[in-house]
Amino acid sequence: MDEIKFSINGCGPSCCQSNSESSSCSQTLKKTCQESAEQKKIEYQKPHVRAPMSAEYHEVEHLMNLWGLNTVCKEAACPNIGECWAKRHATFMILGDTCTRACAFCHIKTGKPNEVDPNEPERVAKAVAHLKLQHVVVTSVDRDDLPDGGANHFAQTIAQIRLHNKETTIEILTPDFLRKDGAVEIIIKSKPDIFNHNLETVPGLYKKVRPGARYFNSLNLLKQVKDADKTIYTKSGLMVGLGEKREEILQVMDDLRCANVDFITIGQYLQPTPKHYKVAEYVNQETFEFYRAQAVARGFKMVASSALTRSSYHAGDYFNKLKQMEK
Repeated sequence: MDEIKFSINGCGPSCCQSNSESSSCSQTLKKTCQESAEQKKIEYQKPHVRAPMSAEYHEVEHLMNLWGLNTVCKEAACPNIGECWAKRHATFMILGDTCTRACAFCHIKTGKPNEVDPNEPERVAKAVAHLKLQHVVVTSVDRDDLPDGGANHFAQTIAQIRLHNKETTIEILTPDFLRKDGAVEIIIKSKPDIFNHNLETVPGLYKKVRPGARYFNSLNLLKQVKDADKTIYTKSGLMVGLGEKREEILQVMDDLRCANVDFITIGQYLQPTPKHYKVAEYVNQETFEFYRAQAVARGFKMVASSALTRSSYHAGDYFNKLKQMEK
């Protein structure tokens, strides 16, 4: 009869089946323990934020619900929502709350979207006026189901904001308009103050992290906007902690500068739910400072690089600094 061997490390099943299986079982337990310890180490390094509590936060939440508006702050589970909404800053998400893509990092729900709401641009504009925003960021879900990818809706939203808020500067964060001929021309003609499209990650991770997109299509979109109208500032963002290497981030910076992108944001990826892409690393502040220095050296006019940096985080403040620098 085979001898029963018991595990005493407390990291898995209480025993192995037999002598013939004990070695395999021991290796499995060891691997499980190592993975558990590594995950705990990663989680320990995770940045933490305070839960939203302010009266201003609840005021913004009520306004969005009352007017039937979506924000990327809420739909994408942004960690900065408490801080931003306390300042009455919100990033509007147009074209519904359902995305036609299924990026592995994104918390926004996916599926078949509803019809486009033709009155949404005016409601966004009135909300901007109500919040007295000097700078507004407007983004959207991907709408691969629309012939123009939602470009005309962006243009209408920009026009309505300008109609109701003549002094407000406008930043848009758009999808990639993949295979949507003429969409970028519509966006350029609408003349936002800042055109933002996030590359999100390094090209080697696109198949896993952003499978519905194409790296060079996104890069070319940014270049097209700048080539067509040099008065429009261009901007792009990257997440780190997905398993990329430093030299890959630096190569993306070089690619963005070749496209004459003005502004880069770099922030820590945070896994929205256990079903989403796992965090490979929580990047330390020293590394964020390294990326900042490298970006400045490459000629970016503005750089935001920290764990909690997001595309629209302090967007108005950075834009004001950018304008001051160029005076």
